[in-house]
Amino acid sequence: MDKNYYILSNGRLKRKNNTIYFESQNGEESIPVEKIENLYLFGNIDLNTQLINIAAGYQVPIHFFSYYGYYTGTFFPMDRTVSGKLLLCQIEHHKNKEQRLFIASSIVKGSANNILNVLQYYQRRNVDLKIEIENIKYLVNDLENKNEINEIMANEANIRKIYYSCWNKWLDKDFEFYKRSKRPPEDKLNTLISFLNSVFYSTVLSEIYVTQLDPTISFLHEPGERRYSLSLDIADIFKPIIVDRLIFYLVNKQMVDDSCFEEEENICFINTKGKKIVLKEYDAKLGSTFYYKKMEKYISYRMLIRVECYKLIKHILGVEIYNPFRMEW
Repeated sequence: MDKNYYILSNGRLKRKNNTIYFESQNGEESIPVEKIENLYLFGNIDLNTQLINIAAGYQVPIHFFSYYGYYTGTFFPMDRTVSGKLLLCQIEHHKNKEQRLFIASSIVKGSANNILNVLQYYQRRNVDLKIEIENIKYLVNDLENKNEINEIMANEANIRKIYYSCWNKWLDKDFEFYKRSKRPPEDKLNTLISFLNSVFYSTVLSEIYVTQLDPTISFLHEPGERRYSLSLDIADIFKPIIVDRLIFYLVNKQMVDDSCFEEEENICFINTKGKKIVLKEYDAKLGSTFYYKKMEKYISYRMLIRVECYKLIKHILGVEIYNPFRMEW
C-alpha cells in the first residue's frame, strides 16, 4: 500500500536508479517512488528537475512547508483526470447564489455536527457541556435564516468560538487554551493546532486532486489568488474528528511537552522532535479504519475525505443531494 513520506531534516532529494533517494548528513536513504502516496518536505531541501520528473511520472504530489511548519505550496503532476462538464457545473454552483448558499450551509452544518459529536463524547464522560451544546445547536438551526455567505461564515465563527471555549474542560493543564491565535501562534496549543491544520489542508488537497474537482473553486470560503480554497471547505468538515481529536490524544497522553516546542523571534513553533511525534500519530490516524454505515464497510479516514469529494461531485452534477459526513460514536 502507498504511504506518506515526511522529510524533516535538511538535505537533498534526487533521482537515482530510477527511484528517489534522500541525501543528508546521516547518509543516503532510498525511498521507493512507486510506494509514495505524498511527499511532505519540512526541511531545507534541494531538488532538481530530474526529481520532479520522476515524481510526476508516478503521480506523486510534493507538499512544501516553511521552517516554522506553514504550508507554502504543492507540486502536482500535470497528468490528472479532468472534466470540462464538471468544471462548468462547479463554476455555476459557485456563481448561483442559492446553490452556493446550500453547499456553504451544508458544510457548516457538517462541521458543527462533528463538533457536537466531540462535545457529546466528553459530556458522556461527565464533562458539563450542556449550555455550550445548546448554543451550538441554536446557531446550526439559525443557518436556515441566513441569506448571505458572510452571515453563514459569522455563524461558523461563533460555533468555533464556543467549541474552543470548552477545550480547557478536558485538556491537560500544561496546554491551557485562552484564545485562537494564528500567524504567529502565541503558545504551544495554538502552534499544534496551526501545524496540524496546515498538514491537513495539504492532505485534503491531495484527495481533491485524485477527483475531478477544481480545488480553486469553493463555496464557503472565498476563492482567491494562489489559494486552494476548496480544501479549506472540505477540511472544515473533518477537522473536529481528525485534527482536534488527535490534538486531545497527543496532549492528554502527554506525548507532546515543552521539549517539542521552541520560540524564535517571538514565534512559537514545533521543532523536529515534536514534528516526528505528531506526524507519526497523524499518519496513523489517517490510515486507521472505522465502519462506515452508508457504505457498509470499513474505510480509512483518508478515504473518507475522498468519498466526501465524490459526494460533492454527485451534488454538483445533479445526481444526489449533498449531505456532509457526520461521525457517530
